[in-house]
Amino acid sequence: MTTVENALFLLLGLVTAFVILPLLMEIITRSGFVRPNYRGIQIPVAVGLLFFLVPLLILSVTYLIADLAQFRTQIVVFLFVIGSMAILGLIDDAFGSRRASGLKGHFRRLLRGELTTGALKAIGGLTVAFLASLTTAPLNHIVVNTLIIALAANALNLMDLRPGRAAKGYLLAAALLFAVAWTNPLLFLPAVMTGAVLAYFPFDLRARAMMGDSGSNILGASLGLAAVWVLALPVKIGILVFLIGFHLLTERYSLTEIISRNRVLHFLDRLGRKREEFSEK
Repeated sequence: MTTVENALFLLLGLVTAFVILPLLMEIITRSGFVRPNYRGIQIPVAVGLLFFLVPLLILSVTYLIADLAQFRTQIVVFLFVIGSMAILGLIDDAFGSRRASGLKGHFRRLLRGELTTGALKAIGGLTVAFLASLTTAPLNHIVVNTLIIALAANALNLMDLRPGRAAKGYLLAAALLFAVAWTNPLLFLPAVMTGAVLAYFPFDLRARAMMGDSGSNILGASLGLAAVWVLALPVKIGILVFLIGFHLLTERYSLTEIISRNRVLHFLDRLGRKREEFSEK
């Protein structure tokens, strides 16, 4: 894959998402799977399923008509990971409660004999990450890769508390990944995802749709998966340390409060949102 081909996959993701997104939102709204946004307006939930449907369609079609045989394993694993994360996130979107929060809260309830959807998602996500790593990584990379994929999925989920925040986090991380490893042929996979996110981003930013856990988990896992495939081990260890630190920080402090007290982060968090949308989501 060349840089031009990666750009083409991004464009395909963008265009395909523009076509699918309104249809998906209509299906979800018609089914009654809606929740009030910060203004009390009922909007569709789990619209982030778009981030599975778009890569599934594009990668399946292009695999049939283009010479992608050398990437067969990575394509299958990529679709397996984002499909599994979509299911786990959708379970949490549909059946989850907010009585427990944070990994510590969910696993504390699990030790008491209560399985929450959050704990199910964490265990399932770790299992999916391990299987993906076992299939595509050297033995000495498996633990690092597994933890990066699982923690990246949860990190994007933790960010999805305000309009546009999780999408901004994804786009920033994706831009850094492309900048560092722009010559890597496997970047066509996150390129498709990034195109879909760019199409969805305005709807989330204006609080017209919720990506839900299904969407944020897909985005985080796809980023983590792409990162472990294209980056060197020392860089991956650095990312893992960052993710562990991020989770420890958010277990103890509110991410929203941290952002509100930092001028730069607060500006970036508000960027693109209308003044009336600065209220709680």
